[in-house]
Amino acid sequence: MPVAELNATSNFTFLTGGSHPEEYMRLAALMEMQAVAIADENSVAGVVRAYTAMQQIARDVRLLQTGDAFGPPRPAHIPKPPSAQIHNVPRLIPGARIVLREGVSVTALPRNRSGWGNLCRLLSLGKLRAEKGDCQLRLSDLLDWGNDQELLLHPAPDTQAAHPGAGAWRPAAQRLTRRYPGQVSLLMAPLYDGRDSARFADLTRLAQGLGIATVASASPIMHVAARRRLTDVLSAIRHGCRVDHLGRAALANAEQRLRSGSEMLRIFKGHEDAVERTVEIAGRCQFDLGALRYEYPSEIADHEDPAARLSRLAHEGLEWRYPNGSPQKVRDMLGHELRLIAKLEYEPYFLTVRDVVAFARERGILCQGRGSAANSVVCYCLGVTSVSPEIGTMVFERFVSEARNEPPDIDVDFEHERREEVIQHIYERYGRHRAGLCATVVHYRGKRAIREVGRAMGLTEDTISALSSQLWGFFASKGLEDHRMREIGLDPDDRRLKQTMALIHEIIGFPRHLSQHVGGFIITEGRLDELVPIENATMEDRTVIPWDKDDIDTLGILKVDVLALGMLTCIRKAFGLIRQHHAIEYALATLPPEDPAVYDMLCRADSLGVFQVESRAQMNFLPRMRPRCFYDLVIEVAIIRPGPIQGDMVHPYLRRRNGEEKVVFPSDALGQVLGKTLGVPLFQEQAMQIAITGAGFTPEEADRLRRSLATFKKHGNVSEFRGRFLRGMARNGYAPEFAERCFSQIEGFGSYGFPESHAASFALLVYASSWLKWHHPGIFACALLNSQPMGFYAPAQIVRDAREHGVTVRPVCINASFWDNAMEPDGQGGLALRLGFRQIKAMGEDEANWITAARGNGYLTVQDVWRRAGTPPKLLHILAEADAFAALGLKRREALWEAKALATGGELPLFAGDLDGEAIAEAAVQLPEMTLGEEVVEDYVAMRLTLRAHPLALLRHRLTPGFAALRDVSPEEINATGGDVSGQKKGTEILRRGLVDAQGLRRHPRAVRHFS
Repeated sequence: MPVAELNATSNFTFLTGGSHPEEYMRLAALMEMQAVAIADENSVAGVVRAYTAMQQIARDVRLLQTGDAFGPPRPAHIPKPPSAQIHNVPRLIPGARIVLREGVSVTALPRNRSGWGNLCRLLSLGKLRAEKGDCQLRLSDLLDWGNDQELLLHPAPDTQAAHPGAGAWRPAAQRLTRRYPGQVSLLMAPLYDGRDSARFADLTRLAQGLGIATVASASPIMHVAARRRLTDVLSAIRHGCRVDHLGRAALANAEQRLRSGSEMLRIFKGHEDAVERTVEIAGRCQFDLGALRYEYPSEIADHEDPAARLSRLAHEGLEWRYPNGSPQKVRDMLGHELRLIAKLEYEPYFLTVRDVVAFARERGILCQGRGSAANSVVCYCLGVTSVSPEIGTMVFERFVSEARNEPPDIDVDFEHERREEVIQHIYERYGRHRAGLCATVVHYRGKRAIREVGRAMGLTEDTISALSSQLWGFFASKGLEDHRMREIGLDPDDRRLKQTMALIHEIIGFPRHLSQHVGGFIITEGRLDELVPIENATMEDRTVIPWDKDDIDTLGILKVDVLALGMLTCIRKAFGLIRQHHAIEYALATLPPEDPAVYDMLCRADSLGVFQVESRAQMNFLPRMRPRCFYDLVIEVAIIRPGPIQGDMVHPYLRRRNGEEKVVFPSDALGQVLGKTLGVPLFQEQAMQIAITGAGFTPEEADRLRRSLATFKKHGNVSEFRGRFLRGMARNGYAPEFAERCFSQIEGFGSYGFPESHAASFALLVYASSWLKWHHPGIFACALLNSQPMGFYAPAQIVRDAREHGVTVRPVCINASFWDNAMEPDGQGGLALRLGFRQIKAMGEDEANWITAARGNGYLTVQDVWRRAGTPPKLLHILAEADAFAALGLKRREALWEAKALATGGELPLFAGDLDGEAIAEAAVQLPEMTLGEEVVEDYVAMRLTLRAHPLALLRHRLTPGFAALRDVSPEEINATGGDVSGQKKGTEILRRGLVDAQGLRRHPRAVRHFS
């Protein structure tokens, strides 16, 4: 019998549902169900996942019906293996279970597009009233926004309480049925407690009294019974207790699962009409998510249509970018791009990005576009990116194409300290009813799964910590789990531990909660809250939608990425310092290109603080790569990534670059794809092109491959394309060994693959930061310190590196420092770096600004700061501990002594001045001098850096095995020479140990022997 399930709860009712929306759809296809309604509590977050699964099922059914099966044909003499032949595509009914404050629950299923809009408006109303994760809805809200929806009224938890005069349920039900006649049904669901037959009879009489019909539902919270244990674990995590203590919150049995038509008839025996009614209601709910027509803002300005405005701005930008005349090739590319954009009607998208960038530039906020469409002539002329499209080798159709039929992708990075200004500008311009950030679904991964499941299962904290310490052993080395457990002292045969590990593996990939995307904005022409619900984010003044970037890609919704990048803050501050001290104006696009001295510096791996190439892996690779041009930096950025490393692409590329291995291409076609990277695929675009050119993938299949290669893809699985890829390569005449090697390299992108367009944009920032470091090391270090926290290195290492590059660094001074680090004349025609108050750990910006504002011509004593700036004694202690009063002739202990003498609350009037020579004259206190070691320690305590001596220099004479020969040398003599032992007796062994070397760089704690 045909049947539909109208009230399924997925795991997007977080920590409640025990199955993915996709699992419901796949099982419904096997059960030959007509429709499934995913109805999570006050949420539609999971419906797009179910819609994606429905599309995949339809694709598979189409392949079966056309006979285009996967793999080689089955020989006639081999019997057909048993398998489930799926010919049914269940229809998805998107909906939500609305839980009202009056204690009434209603499953709302839209009948049409208008009903979907009403449901989204209803959910937005309740979520915007509440904090993130909550929804406050009342019956009056549902009465206002229930049009064009099937409303399945849930009975009260106790059916007896639903009788006349018992509570608020019946009055609410009567108001609802009067307001929406013909739309309301009473939902009947089994509880499997032996009293379902009597309960169904009571509910039928209740429905007759209300003048409505009944409808049957299994109300599943899991798709199969095997998920019962995991569902109980989720409940225990939600309640914050152990599974053993769940009590009535645990499932009594495993019956609350998806049911087939025959099972529904058996459960609802005597009420078969309620089962039949599920198909009738499903038939009235004709809304399909694919019918959502996303309308991007028209971006019409001053009665100028988008196409004309985009063309005008692009040609104006062409004159700006090429003041001496643009090359014919660039003009041709611009015309081609504009025609294609106009054909696909994407002009408003490019205009939106341009306007956001223009706002940032007006405010002096440095930004840089990246992503596929950013590396185009149009974006270069609009000022979205500073990377000339002539540098890359990409074709515009790679990302804006009729064949791919998907929106373009432009990410714009802004200064991390000022991105919020851009975000609030977008909200103000379009309105919060038209703009919202995407969500990010936080899924269970290794450590969280071990921690939360372990606690729910009653494991001790030390056991959980031990399991977490072997994270990669459990999830990266299958078959070695028992061995790993024994290594950490656990018994792998323990029943509770085995159950726990099975549940940990099962919960991996389950959604935990919704967070906000790093900056993906959805902007609409009409009301966004009629397309998707809007809710508050945890951060103040942020609103988000419940769908992530994969969901909106599925529905073809355009997204503008407004991202943050710390290096842009650093570069903008460096440009400002150069303008201030050298009267030279620089921008990303106007830096002197291809400076050989800059590349020489990178070849020496002198890249501390430089964007993207400051890690140990990059520093190790730079001298071997020896970049000599901009495109070398593009490759440098892309190659030291988990994807190329796991795909074994690094060493083959180096060997071919150094001439140790001949560059050969298996065909001219693949030679055109891989020529620029010497036959080694390094970019996502190349992986796609290999699949199309070499394996004969269709554009649709190549796009699915791209999605599975997406950065940090949560559910992507490159391996599912393996058979198709290998067969295609063999069909086109490529050797099996070559095809296997190609696919293993492509598979490496599954964890992290980098697009060429992103690498080109990042390479520009690599060059810019390298240029600043080489030509203005002091300004670069100053800007880096003022942009913290960012990068790999602490302020102490940045300061030490600057001093090694000849920069004079001056300490924090009460009379010379500001909040930010600053450049000041060094008295010799150059600039010195003056450390700012921001380097003092316990000091705030407002306090520092108040001290500098009241400083005037300078402070004379500690008491002077206390009087004039009103600085509290506690803050004066902090300044004294940072040795900020040294310029006043006060050493650290003397300044601290004076600060300790000051009283909280200000000076009493009687003692504000001398009274006729009767002032009390106290003898000066002689405080013991601090040793160099004590000064260094106090510097690190107060500021996490020192300008006096490296800590290792104080211990080097003691760490030397030949210490007996040096025991008569005083520490002062050692410190005076910086620990130089070049004059030591020949043949004496010197041992250096430590996690930090004399250059301030972290090293492995290995013993390194040197002999003089």
